[in-house]
Amino acid sequence: MKEINLDLLKFNEQGLLPAVVQDVTTGQVVMLAYVNEVSLQKSIETGTTWFYSRSRQELWNKGATSGNFQKIRDIKIDCDGDAILFLVEQEGEGACHTGHYSCFYRDVDGEEQDMEREEDIFDRLEKTVLDRKVNPKEGSYTNYLFEHGIDKILKKVGEEAGEVIIAAKNPDPGETIYETADLYYHLFVLLAEKGIPFEQIKEELRHRFGKKKEEY
Repeated sequence: MKEINLDLLKFNEQGLLPAVVQDVTTGQVVMLAYVNEVSLQKSIETGTTWFYSRSRQELWNKGATSGNFQKIRDIKIDCDGDAILFLVEQEGEGACHTGHYSCFYRDVDGEEQDMEREEDIFDRLEKTVLDRKVNPKEGSYTNYLFEHGIDKILKKVGEEAGEVIIAAKNPDPGETIYETADLYYHLFVLLAEKGIPFEQIKEELRHRFGKKKEEY
């Protein structure tokens, strides 16, 4: 993780800076807290969020007691340098000490809203495929593919890629959507067979569209 240029930040008179925390998977803002220079540095060093408690006047690591850690994927500084944004993978049940997924679970009139965590479908697909690999289920098509090995999986990936091409010739987008979903599924089975986490694919894409996006 990159070092933050502290000269760009405008800490208040108490040496604090508001920190917005956003779930990188769902895009939801899950909490607001404060950091000082020390907690910000510890966040960078550990890769998990550290804040400064104004009430207790001490540092605290989010998740240290609840297990709901926040794994930092990126940190952004706002245009004036007087706030930062943590983009995180929110682990556990959620960010709020009340048990809600997000601290922002009420309307301005105080009425509670249903804001359950919406898990990314790719994460759900990966978890399901990996679970089938570790805990085989009788009659599972995924286990059928794993049992027949890499050649069978590669054959299916090739077949599904061809189905996408054929479907795309059809003016109705429904068939293309269906076949593309099939292809994605088989690619996840392939990644699981090769022991490649989907996160590594996302990291490669972040790299491409972060530093080399002008090539696309």
